[in-house]
Formats: sequence, C-alpha cells, structure tokens
Amino acid sequence: MGQIINPFGKDIIKVETQLCGRTLSLEVGRVGFRSSASVLVRYGDTVVLGTAMVSDRSISGMDYFPLSIDYEEKMYASGKVSGSRFIKREGRPSDDAILIGRLIDRPIRPLWPKGYRQEVQGVATVLSMDPGFRPDMVAMIAMSAAFMLTGAPFDGPVAGLRVGLADGKFKAFASPEELDKGMLDLVVAGTKDGIMMVEAGASEVSEQQITDAMQSAFEAMQPAIALQEELAAKVGVTKHEYELVLPDDSILSEVEKWVDGKLGEALRTPYPERNELIKVLRDKFHAEFAEQIGEDYGVKRADYDEAFTMALHKDVRKGIVSDQIRPDGRKLDEIRPLSSEVGILPRVHGSSLFTRGVTQALNIVTLAPLSYVQLVDTMEREGERRYLHHYNAPGYTVGEVRRLGSPGRREIGHGYLAERALTAVLPTEAEFPYMIRSVTEIMSQNGSTSMAATCSSCMALMDAGVPLKRPVSGIAMGLMLDGDKPYILSDIADAEDFAGDMDFKVTGTTEGITALQMDMKVHGLPVEILQKALEQSRDGRMFILSHMVDTIAAPRAELSPYAPRVESIQINPDKIREVIGKGGETINKIIAQTGAEIDIKDDGTVMIASPDKTSIDAAIKMVRDITAEPEVGTIYTNVPVMTVMDFGAFVQILPGKDGLVHVSEMSEERVANPRDVVKEGDLVTVKLVAIDDKGRLNLSMKQAARETTKK
Repeated sequence: MGQIINPFGKDIIKVETQLCGRTLSLEVGRVGFRSSASVLVRYGDTVVLGTAMVSDRSISGMDYFPLSIDYEEKMYASGKVSGSRFIKREGRPSDDAILIGRLIDRPIRPLWPKGYRQEVQGVATVLSMDPGFRPDMVAMIAMSAAFMLTGAPFDGPVAGLRVGLADGKFKAFASPEELDKGMLDLVVAGTKDGIMMVEAGASEVSEQQITDAMQSAFEAMQPAIALQEELAAKVGVTKHEYELVLPDDSILSEVEKWVDGKLGEALRTPYPERNELIKVLRDKFHAEFAEQIGEDYGVKRADYDEAFTMALHKDVRKGIVSDQIRPDGRKLDEIRPLSSEVGILPRVHGSSLFTRGVTQALNIVTLAPLSYVQLVDTMEREGERRYLHHYNAPGYTVGEVRRLGSPGRREIGHGYLAERALTAVLPTEAEFPYMIRSVTEIMSQNGSTSMAATCSSCMALMDAGVPLKRPVSGIAMGLMLDGDKPYILSDIADAEDFAGDMDFKVTGTTEGITALQMDMKVHGLPVEILQKALEQSRDGRMFILSHMVDTIAAPRAELSPYAPRVESIQINPDKIREVIGKGGETINKIIAQTGAEIDIKDDGTVMIASPDKTSIDAAIKMVRDITAEPEVGTIYTNVPVMTVMDFGAFVQILPGKDGLVHVSEMSEERVANPRDVVKEGDLVTVKLVAIDDKGRLNLSMKQAARETTKK
C-alpha cells in the first residue's frame, strides 16, 4: 500500500477504541483536504466519511439556523449495482437515506447555540458497508466528529447506537435479520451527560424494556464519545469567532414591559381561540411600536417580532412551572377534545377522520393485489414493501400560502413513524394477501400530527377490513424543566412544543409499545426523566384508544365492495414454469380469458385477484388444471379427443397430459375401427385406470361409462 501525503504538510492522526466488541477508529488528514473538517471512520468493514463545512459569516435576514445534514448511500459500498434497467447512477436519495439523515440531524441540531446563523453543512458518505450491521450509527459518529473539528460552537460530541432485543437480551449493532425478526429496533443518541434522541419500532414491548434498552445503549456508547474528545484534543481545534443573531437586551426589555399583564390568564383559552387572541395581540404590538419608533421600525421589526415570540414562550413555561396550567387551560395530563368517524368516503376501501383539538387527520386506505408491492433497491437492502403509509400536510393546514411540491423530509419522517406504529399489528401475507397503502391527508395542524396520522390510519385500516391484531393509538408528550424538576405534559400542542424541552411521541396497543420518537431540545436528559414520560404516556394512549374503540371496535368482517378480492392457492414450485408458459403465454391467456390478476411467488403461492368472484374461480380452475397431477381411479368428464389412431384414441385429461384409450376400452361391444366411435375434437368421459412404469396414461371410456351408470 502506498503512502498518502497531506498537501498541507500535516500529519495523519488516527485514534482507536473498542466499541461493543469491535475496533472503532477515527482518522483525520487522509482525505477531504479543503473541507472545514473531514473524518474517516471505520468500524468492522464499514467505512464512512464525515465532512463538515461552516461558512465564515452569518446569513443576514435569516430567522433560523441554516444547518443541513445529508446521508449519502453509495451502491458500490455494498458491492452492488442498481437493479433498475434505466438508472445506474445514484440520484435522488431513497426514503431510507432521508430518514437516516434526519436521524443524524436530530441529536446534533440542539447542540448549536440559539441565534447562530452561519451556514453549516454536514455530509456522511458510506464508502464501504459491512453487511453484518446497519451503517447509520457509524455515520452519526462520523458527522459528530467532523463538527467537533470545525472550531464552530458545536456543543458535542454525540454518538448513537442501534439496539435490538432477541431472547430477552439487548444487542448493539445487531444484524438486519436480527432486527427484522426481533421484538425491538431502537436507536439512542446522546452526549456524555444525557440522551438527546430516541427512535424505535417495536412489537408491543413494555415501557420498562424501553427504559432498560435506553440505559444500556447510553452506557455502551460512551467510548465513542470519549474517542471523539481524544481526537479533538490531538488535532488541537482552533475555536472560531462568531456572533449570535438575537434581539438586543434593550429590545427584550421593551417587549417585556409591553407584554406585562397582557399574557398569562388573558391568553389561557382553548385553541383556536388562543391563536386568534395571539394574532390580535401581535398585530397591536407591532402597530404601537411602529408608531412609537417611526420609519426605522421596518429595519428592527424582525428583532421585535422574535422578542415577542420569546416572551410568549417564556409565559408558557411560567404558567406550567408556577401554576401547572397549560396555555389552553388544560391540566398537565389532560387530553384535548377528541372526535372521530369512519367510512366517510363512499368509493374508497377504508376511510376515517380523527380530530384532536384543532389537529385533524383524514386517512384513506387502498387495498391492491400483492403484485402492486413496492420494490426496494438501496445500498442496504433489496426486496418488497407490502405496507406503505404516506403523509401530506399542505400549507393551508397551518394557515399559510405554500407552493405544492413533492414531500419534504418532515412529511417522509412523519409518514414513516405512523407506518412503523402499525407494522407490528398487521396480518401476515398469508392471513391477508393484499398490498396496503394508507394515506394521511392532514386537514389542520396544531401539534402532533404524526400521532393523529397514526390514530386515523388505524381506524381506516379497520374500516377497510384489514384484520389488525389490536388497535394502535399514539400520543405526543412534552417536558418543561425547572432546574432539575421535570413537568411532563400529555398531548402537547404547538405552543408547548415550541417553548418546551422535549418532543416525545409514542404509539402502542393495550399490550405494549409499537413505535417511539423522542427529541430533546436541552443538552441531554437522564433516563429517569424519560422513564416518567413513558409511564405517563401510557395513560394518555389508553384514553385515546378508548375513544377510537368507541368509534370502531374491530376490523369490519367484509371488505368494501370496491376493493379487489384476493384468493391464494398453493402449487408445486416445480409447476410454476408450466403456469407461466413460454414467454408468459399461458399465464397471459388465463388473465385474458378470466380478467383476473395473477401473482406467483417462488414458493408456489399463487395470488389471484379480481373484484369479481366468478373471475377468481375461473382462474383458480385453470391454474389447478395446469398443475394437477393425474390420479389413478379419477374420472375426467368432457375432455377432448386429440388424435385418433387405428389402435385407439389419445385424450387430453389435463393441460399437457394425454392418455391412450385403447380400442378395447372404448365400448362394451367390440369396436373394429376407433373412428366409428370418436373423432378428433369430440368431448368424452374417461377413467384413468393405470400409469405404467414409463409414466404413460392408460384410459378407459368403457369403465367410465359403467361407473357413471351405477351413480
């Protein structure tokens, strides 16, 4: 192996540690010479390049932190070329890549100072992938380490672990197969001081199991955090100077005086009245300051508006901490008013409308034959997705004018969370041989729309007749910290989300948790606080679930008359070729004659779909005829004569299965010439009397006639 020379004359620095039984190494100075920082991370055979770029100045006029983090899948990393016939080059990121980018972003974003406006970009590129575990947590470490070396005010490092649960034991870096078959797939990210982010899919596990898994992962990730600190110390990072874009103290003081007495009790009213009161108050606030300051107010208006918003958030926190009263007057564990209905759209296969306060979700379920499954072809996996949940939230749902376009990262993330919530209770393919698409159209937003999407999709699935094991509900929890004392909120609305320290969504059944998503806005929380939130969330979930069951208690016994009917039969896998025929000739003939859709699995499962039961029955008969094996003693009626010879006639008892009726077996009377009895194309009734050692079929019209006469 040749030696890499750093063009800047710097040494290549490498640090290593043991993490969950393998060597984790971080290396600087080998690649990425012109980035703000680049770190090459290796764990097993997985290699990820984390690159960070930080602009040298703030972007004027921006009211948010311009941070973007992308996760780049490279097909070559797993030794694959895209299976698409037309696209071989990586292009638009897959949904998996978008979700992992969000996963990395969520624990990192809160660790930058409020008011930081310099543009920051992070890219985690998977260069080599060990198939024994998913590479996303290695990418998170790479991204955190790169930000640590930029000199920007990133209060890291962070690390993450993906933990599975099999045979009652937690396992970090479990294989994809172990995660798929296990009871839990949990991601935990944190700093050395506490947990920053949790995400999980589960098969009805208990709150205590989730708590234990979080604690196990938090302790196990600490070597990766310490290694990043060691790397930063060896590199000798130079801290950058920066300015925070925040309202100055004089503006904050002016605004505090103006709002004094106008917030608190005056705004404690249910939504949407509270939102209207705030809008009126904000308009009055700007009008008075514009009149007071004059022409210069246009330049300062954004600062004053941000100061007003900060005062609102401070008031929300004060009410909860001081009086245990929420902005809309609710108690800390009180759920907003609920209403729901099902079957509201006449032609769709299943539908529901779920309303919680001002948040409202319409869900539509569509069933299709399994031939409609989505094909997946990514760096990590290839296969099929049978259940899809899509989430849409246009601008009008928050009272804004927005251009319509393709779904963004938020929409993809919310859809995936709701999809994960229901996956554990879906029937198997054998129990319900359908592809299922669930679409949530958000009608109105005021907090935790992903949980509304979960509830509405569950009810729509039951309305469609999908035999779920149990119904699933979801709730969003919040947190306000006053020193070390936590105030946990059930069913948070927007105001509490914006002003709070945690956004925590949990879904599940009466038996346990099915999905979890937890994001901290503070710099890490101990497991004990998260455990309290989990325990309180169960009461809220059960309250919402009780309401849902009152609306629809169980899946409908019958499918919608507009849904396709699907039936399955099992054939010998060796017979698949015969059903398909040369160039698909046979199966296309069946489809054309019956109008049914047919999908054949490699194990010999044949799925036949059609809205018409007669069409399904006809297709099943044709498939069974093709794949049936001749049985001695069976009588075959109305089967065609194919060829007439001097010694007898050949008759086709099954497609591709011909047998001989010897002249002596044509009639009880002596037959001199077979052509006196049958001709080609005649339909006759025969009995299979024998199959010789060469597989030849011996048939008898005479014996068939005897048995038919007896009956």
